[in-house]
Amino acid sequence: MVPLRKILHRACFIISRTVYMTCCCGCCSALRPRYKRLVDNIFPASPQDGLVKSNMEKLTFYSLSSPEKLDRIGEYLFQKASRDIYRRRHGFVIIAMEAMDQLLVACHSQTLNLFVESFLKMVQKLLESTDPQLQILATQSFVRFANIEEDTPSYHRRYDFFVSKFSAMCHSNHIDKSTGDKIRLAGIQGLQGVIRKTVSDDLVENIWEAQHMDKIVPSLLYNMQSAEKYETVSCMDSAVGAEAPARLAEACLRELVGRASFGHIRSVLRPVLTHFDRHELWIPNEFAVHTFKIIMFSVQAQYSYSVVEALMQHLDGAGPGAGDARARTRLRAARATVLSNIVAIAAGDSVGPSVLEIINNLLTNLRASVARDSEKESDEKLYQEALINALGEFADHLPDFQKIDIMMFIVNKVPSAPRGKGTRADSMLQSILLKSLLKVGTTYRTAELSKAFPAAFLEALLRVGSGAEPAARALLQRILHTLLDRRANAPRLTRPTLEYAELGLTVEKCSRQDLIFISKHGYALFGSLYDGLQLESNTMENIEAIYTTVALICIELGSEETVGDMLQLVLAIQQSGISNPVLSVAQQCQLQGVAISLAVLVPHVCTVPRLAEYLNKIIEARREEAPHMLPPLMESYDDLTSSKLPAKLPYLMMDQMALCECVKASGLDTARLAAPSPYSAGSVAAPHRHSWLEAGAAQGRDSLADITAGPPTELDSANSSPGVTRAACGSESAHLEAWRRAAGGPSEAERRDLQRRRATLNSAFRTAPFDHLKHITAPKYEIQDKLEEIFNSITEEPLLPMSGSCSPAGQKSYQQNVPPYTKYFPELFLY
Repeated sequence: MVPLRKILHRACFIISRTVYMTCCCGCCSALRPRYKRLVDNIFPASPQDGLVKSNMEKLTFYSLSSPEKLDRIGEYLFQKASRDIYRRRHGFVIIAMEAMDQLLVACHSQTLNLFVESFLKMVQKLLESTDPQLQILATQSFVRFANIEEDTPSYHRRYDFFVSKFSAMCHSNHIDKSTGDKIRLAGIQGLQGVIRKTVSDDLVENIWEAQHMDKIVPSLLYNMQSAEKYETVSCMDSAVGAEAPARLAEACLRELVGRASFGHIRSVLRPVLTHFDRHELWIPNEFAVHTFKIIMFSVQAQYSYSVVEALMQHLDGAGPGAGDARARTRLRAARATVLSNIVAIAAGDSVGPSVLEIINNLLTNLRASVARDSEKESDEKLYQEALINALGEFADHLPDFQKIDIMMFIVNKVPSAPRGKGTRADSMLQSILLKSLLKVGTTYRTAELSKAFPAAFLEALLRVGSGAEPAARALLQRILHTLLDRRANAPRLTRPTLEYAELGLTVEKCSRQDLIFISKHGYALFGSLYDGLQLESNTMENIEAIYTTVALICIELGSEETVGDMLQLVLAIQQSGISNPVLSVAQQCQLQGVAISLAVLVPHVCTVPRLAEYLNKIIEARREEAPHMLPPLMESYDDLTSSKLPAKLPYLMMDQMALCECVKASGLDTARLAAPSPYSAGSVAAPHRHSWLEAGAAQGRDSLADITAGPPTELDSANSSPGVTRAACGSESAHLEAWRRAAGGPSEAERRDLQRRRATLNSAFRTAPFDHLKHITAPKYEIQDKLEEIFNSITEEPLLPMSGSCSPAGQKSYQQNVPPYTKYFPELFLY
């Protein structure tokens, strides 16, 4: 039997323990921190009920009132969410994340750092889960955080995990395509949030480092290339097409490139180029063109040429799929095509050295391509054409003055080896550079010829044409056509013709500036064209190309002042078709057709009716007897007999005096036309005599003519040749004849000859280039050589005495008594 005392004691113990436990639990609940009680109260009994809004408002008010508690509130929410994730109670996890978002938005920026660490830990915890719903939820929360501007940066905050995780989500290959697209979309949004959060603050983690760009850029490109079609526009709102990963990835790439400074552009371009190489996306290159256009439209305008430079430096880079030489050539051609599609975008904002740097890089790649080129590789030609197109596209968007600078820059790069002596590589490079020059020239719009042809540029063009091969010479003429043709007449003048009225040519009055230009450079230009027609290597294409050039000059510069120069060139071409021994029969006939075609064009441009009538008579005569001397030109004239050659038909040629009369009848000046042709050998005024001996002789002869203002009197030619024995007999009669001619005055023929010589001399010194004048007036000998010749002549057999004594004794006496200067310099005296 148990004592009553023990029973009472045990009962009291049980009662006291129950009361203690009850009081203890109530006291613990009441003594817990308030922020924990407020956090606990926001969670409902069932997750389906959602966040308790009234209690959430209390928690938000408490957080704003006591901001120092924010870090503890965030840590407690993170602990609760971690336990719920472990227990797979995803409903409560979503409520915890929602509470975090509301607190993040409600907090002031000054106190945000106290809460962000817990927030980012919560986001990271959700991203680490395998549930796509939680990953998408965490991404959305991170994007909200990225859009909040912070006044005070956090030096210790890092985003390595987020860059890696979001990049991995961009490559999601979930079984369910719809779910996979959502995950990829969330990953792109996360990368966009990281970019916005980091690029605007230099004190946080450097997002431009290679370890980050190597993850971000390929992830965006991977999603972009999944698009069904590529539509590139200059700008795009990031909200457009947000439901498509490809469109959002494009918007994100635009934002990334647009925020890049000069030092960070290459950080973005390097992984782009690497991605295209690794995945062999250059061929076909539609996606590459689309991507680089996006980059060019998005990059800051002053940095656009950096993209062009980076791509040009990568032209020769070998990708994984470029094993053999042919594959590498195709790869280069594809990259060059991409370059030609984007280079025009950079042209509008490129200035100064960047323009010539891009041009120089393109020309360097062209030279390297020519060095690699062989006749068997047609793909190398595609690469060269792509580079030339890139050059033309770039120049097309530059102002005209820069186009002229570019053309001068290119023409100075053209090798100028003597004709027939250059290597095959030089010929190919010459042709390629001339094609580049032509491509740039087609983008230039000529207003004044003096601006289109600066003196240095024109001289360089003519220099290149003098040493080029036939194909290159034809290219050079096409360049001249492009720059000369201001009224779209060139397509109508591709072949010689006589029916200009049917062509519908546009002819306008020549301006004063153009007349000044042709007066300065006409002789050099016409002389170069004439010389180009004298080459035995000419094809019919070369002859027709020069015809087009001369015809364009006639139309653009036709006026009363230039009629004589044009007809003089026509007569020179006609004469070369007769007298040039190196030309074939076909070339001779072709030159005759060119000459008559150009002659007919002159009265069509300038009003010279008598000239048109005269030319029509010649044309009719040729149609009856020599149709092969009329256009159209033919490749071969093998059926001609020797009697039908141009040299055998002088009466069917245009006559210089007849042309002068026709021009004079229209009231135009015929001085230049009447002068001897400056294009044939020895036609320019006779070289000046620079020897003092010859000058004295000439002056002595001229002094006789000056008495009656007549032509120079022709004395014995032996007078000006030291060492030549003078005939003693008959000298007096020769002098009497000279006096008689001087007293009687010059004849009519002599007057015309004197007038023609003066006109020729005047024209030569007004129009000929300085180098030509220096050449024709250069002394034929050195003064030292001439003095040696004179002194050596003293030791030779002396001249006979003028007294007529022919005996040896008389000869000896004459040598002893007569001064030497009377023997060797008789022209210094008048008898």
